[in-house]
Amino acid sequence: MKRSIEHEKSGGNVFADIGLPNAEELHVKAKLVHKIDALMRERGLRQAEAADLFGVRQPDVSKMLRGDFRQFSVERLLRFLVALGQDVEIVIKPHVGQKAAPALHVA
Repeated sequence: MKRSIEHEKSGGNVFADIGLPNAEELHVKAKLVHKIDALMRERGLRQAEAADLFGVRQPDVSKMLRGDFRQFSVERLLRFLVALGQDVEIVIKPHVGQKAAPALHVA
């Protein structure tokens, strides 16, 4: 007999799903850190090397990559991406659609 497991469908933001304050900002930061981590892995960049590049301490890079990124603003994470040789473009456009509220997105 197959047992059914109870679950809830995510709204797309785990931080909002668990009721954290500033969930949208945390979601954006998580996406930026994910991109930073991917670029570091792509380049074989060690945490100490990244720390030098970003102008922070290695333990701070370690904490950031483990999900403890509260100490970093969105702007600072964007600067880390620039330090990794990425162009960062912020596009502001009118919201289209009625299903969801206007939101921040990281692509």
